[in-house]
Amino acid sequence: MNTPINGSISDMFVVDVSMLPFSIDEYLSRQEKFHSQLPNNSIVIIPSSPFAKRSNDTNFPYRANSYMLYLCGWQYPDAIFVSNNSSGSWNTSIFVQPNDNLAEIWEGRRIGVDNAMKNWPVENAYSIENSIEKIKEILLKSKNVFIIQGLNDKLDDLVNASLTKKSRKRNVEGKGPVTIGDPSYIIDEMRLIKSEKEIEIMQRASDIASQAHVNAMSKSKLGDGEWNIQAIIEEHFISNKSRCSYGSIVGSGSNATILHYNSNDSLINDGDLVLIDAGCEVEGYASDITRTWPINGIFSEAQREIYELVLEAELAGINACKVGAPWKSSHHAASKVLAKGLIELGIINCSLDDALGDNFDGRFRDFFMHGTSHSLGLDVHDVGVISPNDEVHGRKLEEGMILTVEPGLYFAEWRTDIEVPSKYAGIGVRIEDDVLITKDGPVVLTSSCPKSVDEIEKIIQGR
Repeated sequence: MNTPINGSISDMFVVDVSMLPFSIDEYLSRQEKFHSQLPNNSIVIIPSSPFAKRSNDTNFPYRANSYMLYLCGWQYPDAIFVSNNSSGSWNTSIFVQPNDNLAEIWEGRRIGVDNAMKNWPVENAYSIENSIEKIKEILLKSKNVFIIQGLNDKLDDLVNASLTKKSRKRNVEGKGPVTIGDPSYIIDEMRLIKSEKEIEIMQRASDIASQAHVNAMSKSKLGDGEWNIQAIIEEHFISNKSRCSYGSIVGSGSNATILHYNSNDSLINDGDLVLIDAGCEVEGYASDITRTWPINGIFSEAQREIYELVLEAELAGINACKVGAPWKSSHHAASKVLAKGLIELGIINCSLDDALGDNFDGRFRDFFMHGTSHSLGLDVHDVGVISPNDEVHGRKLEEGMILTVEPGLYFAEWRTDIEVPSKYAGIGVRIEDDVLITKDGPVVLTSSCPKSVDEIEKIIQGR
């Protein structure tokens, strides 16, 4: 049946609630916990992320705002999540693109207002075209505004103008100024602890990424370029209905000594190590894995010495991931192993105390420049970690947190600021896994991705 050009098509596009990764109850529970931490007479405004321009009139594939994904599961552009308790109880609304025949021919089907109202965890749904007027009405009744700014210029201007006018009025009436706050800090703390369903999704992302790394080891061959291996990795992501959680790094030879190398355009030479840092995103949740292996299937003596030192450090870092331990425990444990090993290999000549430094900033940092762990979740470098009350050790690890453990050593032969031993020049090794904190100890979500020397050599030599 053809619908007239000006007719409604919302009834023709029925949404299956199962398309949401979480139950309606889980979203409502998140909203309730979030709202319970806000004062009375408040409005919350969370806009969707804008498209990121690729060039001229083309955009990168759309990726939704993680805060909106977390609170209501909305993953489409041109939307605003709004909640307020000016009437005494919390009311939630979402402003979305209305159904539009012509726009949908060009850009794809829209959920529309009616379907959003029926199937998403909100009480009201409105057209985005009416958002400014309706939000302005709520602002006039609210004393406290919590908004994620920088995503929607019109909203930012509306809020700032309303605050200025209302602050003057309230001062005259003796009621005090209107306040503006950032709701992300509260949501960040909630996102840090994963639910059972979130862990299930992240395990799926870890499994897909782990197999992609195995495929890279088993399907690559001498004569390949870095781009060939990138294709092997990302083909597996796409064929499993996932996408890259960040730009894949495939660095061979000395390219592996560049932390954020992303050109992936060099031919791989016989004898090179290949460092692959690649993860995928499933239902918005990221995995993040790094493996390093020899293209010819045999670690040289120097490569093996560095690799096994990094692996020992990674295992020590994982073992330190226990409930109640300081956040930086994994970094400190891995750093101690690396510093000691660098001395034993004769790469640095000093005492262990000098190698570590007063605050883990000693000589070993010449070859290990980054941190060992970051939080993982809806963002690959996820939120909710830094504690303002403890600058030295950071917050304590809690059950349900997921973090990476990723020590590395990098010996860039082109460096002029330090002396790089010729035996190890051009070697870069990083090993990274995703770790769930539990009361029974760390659980490695990416454990199906091989990392021992024997396992790796067996896979590559068997291809």
